[in-house]
Amino acid sequence: MNVGTPGFNGDRLAEARQARGLTGVALAEVIGVTPQSVSQYEKGKQTPRADVLEAISTRLNVPLSYFMRSSAVLDDAPIFWRCRATASSVARQRAEIRLRWVRDILGYLAGFLDFPGVDLPKLDVPRDFREIDTDYLESAATELRTQWGIGSGPMPDLLLEIENHGIVVSRINMGAEKQDGFSQLSRSGGIPFIVLGRDKASAVRQRFDAAHELAHILLHKNIENKRLNTAADNKILEDQAHRFANALLLPADQFVAELWAPTLDAMMALKDRWKVSVGAMIKRCEALELLDREQAQRLWINYNRRGWRKEEPLDGKIEKERPRLLRRSVELLLSEKVQSVSQVTDGVRLNPRDIEELCDLDPGLLSNELADAKAMPRLKGEEPSSAQVVGNVVQLFGRR
Repeated sequence: MNVGTPGFNGDRLAEARQARGLTGVALAEVIGVTPQSVSQYEKGKQTPRADVLEAISTRLNVPLSYFMRSSAVLDDAPIFWRCRATASSVARQRAEIRLRWVRDILGYLAGFLDFPGVDLPKLDVPRDFREIDTDYLESAATELRTQWGIGSGPMPDLLLEIENHGIVVSRINMGAEKQDGFSQLSRSGGIPFIVLGRDKASAVRQRFDAAHELAHILLHKNIENKRLNTAADNKILEDQAHRFANALLLPADQFVAELWAPTLDAMMALKDRWKVSVGAMIKRCEALELLDREQAQRLWINYNRRGWRKEEPLDGKIEKERPRLLRRSVELLLSEKVQSVSQVTDGVRLNPRDIEELCDLDPGLLSNELADAKAMPRLKGEEPSSAQVVGNVVQLFGRR
């Protein structure tokens, strides 16, 4: 084997290339090598020269150290994709790699911090998922609320509740028109992950998506992967997740007690309090048999006439919930000076902007080239040192 860069890991090259949505041919063209060379790099049969590796790093926007890390531990647990049939394989591949990156980040943070344990009710889920009926979904939603200590009123900050009970949440730009989110209950460590799309969803849609993915984690963890590739089976699973999400967000007794009439105006009056879309409320009313088929059809016709299919009132005013767990973990390491910005980025070995996105950090916290320097305190009246001006890290560990 012709060695160009000792320690180079071809798996990481394939991963970064796919994360950026590039084919091997496209990458080869922009870095000035043959497609065969890229293939050889990825298979570990050849490693790139230093100048080629620099070009790869620049084009794929990952640090050089990224290619020197060990291969990611692949998890064969099923991944539940929204709109599996319509999202392209490239978009799913790109998103799945971001999930691997979230696991890498979590692994790094776990070296410094303890995270909440997974706290989900131990449900007696039917072995055959097709036997999960409406009554079971209602009961499961109630049991989850009970275990988490949530009453029958509007769900508080849903993402906070999810994270407080051991589920890791990230938001990414999906890059797929109809891909709103996905989830996986990892078999390595048993940690559940929910990844939501930040591209276009309103606050109420994001909450529903999170509740939908929570249903998969709670009810569908034993599904075989082949079932997810069967359109009929996937439709059943998605429908169950939809119904669970509605039951979780709109508990029957309290919701019905507050809904003075099953009309669009009555539902709109509850939207800000319950933070659930009118469309979801119509579905809930259908499930609770507050509407017959004809009444529901009339409501949907009027719903469309008002232009609410595209955007409902308050969609732009209700504030989106933000994941906190990863963001606060990074912020804690920095604020307590356990790690500096450069130590975080060096430890994670990803582009700072990717870390910011995956951890829902404020843009620029890690990617600003003077971030470390700006974070350094100095005495009043003291002029910045040359190290602070150029952004070098001044180590404070061990000093008093």
